[in-house]
Amino acid sequence: MKVLDYQTLYENELLEGIIPFWLKHSIDSQHGGFFTCLDRQGQVYDTDKFVWLQGRQVWCFAMLYNQIEPKKEWLDCAVQGAEFLLKHGRDEAGNWYFSLTQEGTPLIQPYNIFSDCFAAMGLAQLHRATGNEVYAQVAKETFLNILAKQANPKGIYTKQYPGSRPLKNFALPMILCNLVLELEHLLDPALVEETIQKGIHAVMEEFYRPDLNLILENIGLDNRFSDSFEGRLINPGHGLESMWFIMDLAERRGDKELITKAKDLTLSLIEYGWDSEHEGIFYFLDVKGHPPQQLEWDQKLWWVHVETLVSLLKAYLHTDDERCWEWFEKIHAYTWTHFKDAEYPEWFGYLNRQGDVLLPLKGGKWKGCFHVPRGLYQCSQTLRAIATKKESPLYQD
Repeated sequence: MKVLDYQTLYENELLEGIIPFWLKHSIDSQHGGFFTCLDRQGQVYDTDKFVWLQGRQVWCFAMLYNQIEPKKEWLDCAVQGAEFLLKHGRDEAGNWYFSLTQEGTPLIQPYNIFSDCFAAMGLAQLHRATGNEVYAQVAKETFLNILAKQANPKGIYTKQYPGSRPLKNFALPMILCNLVLELEHLLDPALVEETIQKGIHAVMEEFYRPDLNLILENIGLDNRFSDSFEGRLINPGHGLESMWFIMDLAERRGDKELITKAKDLTLSLIEYGWDSEHEGIFYFLDVKGHPPQQLEWDQKLWWVHVETLVSLLKAYLHTDDERCWEWFEKIHAYTWTHFKDAEYPEWFGYLNRQGDVLLPLKGGKWKGCFHVPRGLYQCSQTLRAIATKKESPLYQD
């Protein structure tokens, strides 16, 4: 396929398949917010509402409104989700709960800082669409609260015994690299630059290990390797997703050297995480080759492959490294063959190692309206940029 053929494929899948699925099936017209536990056909099989998925869907529809077309139905979808969150999503201290009942009663305490991250992300994007200062205020307050809790994200809900094997996790600094750009229009420029610098340093200098050419999921507070289940853990998908965040920040700064480093690390992570026997990218691996603690270590997950496609395309756009395009076509073929449902809209999320569907759900506690639509959008836009670049006289023989 040619570049523009891929571009059309990704755009059509987003606008004609994925987005109509969530518009039709996920909106709770009675209580507000979104259902995310949807079966293969889109029927609701559980009504609990997970706050981070609520925030993600607000972001998704606000982003579509801002970036693709100002459709009233997209904005209405995002606004009603945001109003449900503002009414029910936080405790008195401003911390976002993990989950709620259908009506909005708290179910699980605010132990997970990613509820805060995606609430801030969704409200900031919606502020761009509406100009509503309430969204801006809450998004900014939440972001500052996230920064204040960085050293102890779970707070009183941590299970770790105080002082025993203290580790820091890769996920939060990774997400901050992307989140700060979502809130850039609301924050002091100095705070934006400081957060960007800290995020790049954490990802590329602390969690990245040159001796392994990989990214560790957990490291000691002193940045040292921890020879433990947590310290040996590699999550290829997290590392691969973070590389397109880093490339976006590097492009913003005009840092070609950082782009090249992120491209090289993208390729290294794929080669390490690729299942040479059954294809696809492993979920978890132990850096020393020991059995991982996670029993689901060899599953193939939707978000891992979608985010890998984004990173490969951005790497190819910026560097022209043909290995990135070759890997893109290989992972595209695997992803569209195994995760895309040939009969019903939206994609499967969970495959076994052999590539068979484990759960026929289209949404649940962890999968919502986010990685697939965001990935399709990012891929479509990047493919368009690649095609434009290749048509430039500078690239003609």
